[in-house]
Amino acid sequence: MAVDELDTRILRLLMDRPRTSAREYARVLGIARGTLQARLDRLERDGVITGTGPTLSSAALGHPVLAFVHIEVTQGHLDDVGDALAAVAEIVEAFSITGGGDLLTRVVARDNAHLEDVIQKLISLPGVVRTRTEVALRERVPYRLLPLVESLGREAAARPAHASAQSPAQGQAQGQAQGQAQGQAQAQGRTRA
Repeated sequence: MAVDELDTRILRLLMDRPRTSAREYARVLGIARGTLQARLDRLERDGVITGTGPTLSSAALGHPVLAFVHIEVTQGHLDDVGDALAAVAEIVEAFSITGGGDLLTRVVARDNAHLEDVIQKLISLPGVVRTRTEVALRERVPYRLLPLVESLGREAAARPAHASAQSPAQGQAQGQAQGQAQGQAQAQGRTRA
């Protein structure tokens, strides 16, 4: 989904001030509250905004150890293992991957001994061949999307107004129609000559 400059302004404001009212967002942005609500509804419907809940700290919840566990799975068991991972509370994310291993999980634990227990639980899952674990020492770049949103905003602002109002498919169709019209005009010019 393409976002325009107003969408990026809205997203930035939501990230900068997550506890502000819609009325205040509209006032700060200089737009009508109905316009803001319509944009928010579309951004949610299109999957750009995926939640509004608080961001929690696993460390503050007593699980300061963070590890990334690569899991190699027996062929044909990826879905079964993926489903089983959802039952392990210490797994906070899991992804199918390419490269070394089949799954990459983000695991939190109380301490290294607890991490070992979690890894042993993963190894015992049917379909798991082996695991490889990397322990995070320090977070260098926290999860963020604001720089991406700002980059999209700059791109949207640089696009001509008519280009940002249409989808890429619409732009392609418009270009094809213009090309056909030019071709027809040239053909008519040749038949008249």
